[in-house]
Amino acid sequence: MARKIGSRYTANQILGRGSAGTVWLGEGPEGPVAIKLLREDLASDEELVGRFVQERTALLGLEHPNVVSVRDLVVDGNDLALVMDLVRGTDLRTRLERERRLAPEAAVAIVADVADGLAAAHAAGVVHRDVKPENVLLDMQGPLGPGGSHPALLTDFGVAKLIDSPKRTRATKIIGTPDYLAPEIVEGLPPRASVDIYALATVLYELLAGFTPFGGGHPGAVLRRHVTETVVPLPGIPEELWQLLVQCLAKAPASRLRASELAARLREQLPTLAGMPPLDVDEPDAESSEEAADEPAAAPAEEEQRVRRRGAVSLVPGAKPDSNRDTHTSMRVPGPDELAGGARGTARAPRASGAPRPGSARHRVAARRRRVTLAVAGVVVAAAVGVGAWLASSGDDSPPQETHSTSTP
Repeated sequence: MARKIGSRYTANQILGRGSAGTVWLGEGPEGPVAIKLLREDLASDEELVGRFVQERTALLGLEHPNVVSVRDLVVDGNDLALVMDLVRGTDLRTRLERERRLAPEAAVAIVADVADGLAAAHAAGVVHRDVKPENVLLDMQGPLGPGGSHPALLTDFGVAKLIDSPKRTRATKIIGTPDYLAPEIVEGLPPRASVDIYALATVLYELLAGFTPFGGGHPGAVLRRHVTETVVPLPGIPEELWQLLVQCLAKAPASRLRASELAARLREQLPTLAGMPPLDVDEPDAESSEEAADEPAAAPAEEEQRVRRRGAVSLVPGAKPDSNRDTHTSMRVPGPDELAGGARGTARAPRASGAPRPGSARHRVAARRRRVTLAVAGVVVAAAVGVGAWLASSGDDSPPQETHSTSTP
């Protein structure tokens, strides 16, 4: 059902829903537009509405080919809406869900586009704060780029800042998406341009690997990994590209590249990536595999319960569970002791494709086979040593010597 948004726009059809609001296909004086209608509880917050109006000038002035431009901000009764350019295409999350991972050339080309958009935003003093595949749109009507990639545009500028008002998020809360949060955000520092670089590097890692470097399991574990663990190399990735990723995933914000530098460096990599197929790796488990290898196999019902428990749960007491990729997930800031606990130094290492998942039935069977093989090999070696000693002693007149061998099963 169509509805009026202010005096100039009509929302005709829902295109998608997010935790901050609903995106509609709309019509305005100049033609089709996308209208992001924020939730009613946000629209009723007078402080947020004030911040909304204050951001108007900065958001309306942000123009770049790789940014979804905000045409208007509407405050009308209970309606609080951002009117944006309509992009004919899909978002990067949808493509990832369809293809699981992208060829390096296409992945790098898409991220370079987003970095160009971020460079323009940062130059205008705007920090996005929620860079992730859901907020990257692919223009299916634009010209194809390297690796057959469609032009990429970053959307939802200003939404994270609007939601993150002092009234809504005190110093004990985090606003963001756990998989893409920079360490300094987890530690309670104010977000600056470098948080967007960290998040974008995480997106590039995900496009290449099919999973994020620190994601998986409870959101609290994800937050701790961002602060305490270092990322491990992806098998098959060119060294120069990997070093670029490592620099932008640095724990220290000052060590990361600026957006313009990242875009330029990524485009320099494109010729060396032409024709390279997607990486062949599997996602690691969030838990320690060494301990799981010695545990008895779980019954099917227990295994089902274990898988169900891996789902993200809210860190805010009494709140409903959130997906660890939801926009603006509200989380309690972990204390220093929590951030320090359980760290193993490096993040979960990706497995070669086809290798058994640590802790799985295949992994436990393989571990038992290795132990049996070692035991058999030990017995064979012991027998060989004994026979050799007997042959040696039978060839002379000296009394037979005792032979001792030790094998470890």
